[in-house]
Amino acid sequence: QVQLVESGGGLVEAGGSLRLSCVPSESIFSFTTMGWYRQARGKQRELVATQIRGGNINYAESVKGRFTMSEDNVKNTVYLQMNSLKPEDTAVYYCAAWRSIDYWGQGIQVTVSS
Repeated sequence: QVQLVESGGGLVEAGGSLRLSCVPSESIFSFTTMGWYRQARGKQRELVATQIRGGNINYAESVKGRFTMSEDNVKNTVYLQMNSLKPEDTAVYYCAAWRSIDYWGQGIQVTVSS
């Protein structure tokens, strides 16, 4: 069973930065797509950023210019750098990966105080 382990969440003031990390239990190259989603309390889960392997990164309009998705092939890690954080970015963030089926991390809390 594939596991995705997220880290790097926490509490930050508005305007601050956090970097989330996602380490899959298998090589990131074994997945056709990887991405980040988030779910705020009382809301549906929404896309933050996704990348089809070899393709462009697709960002939600609400995070464009502030969030950057990247990967480190040596460390087998996918990152989500979040800058200029806003209170409305508060949510549980999930790492996700796809090949024949989708896999999800356990989620990590990000809280942005005003």
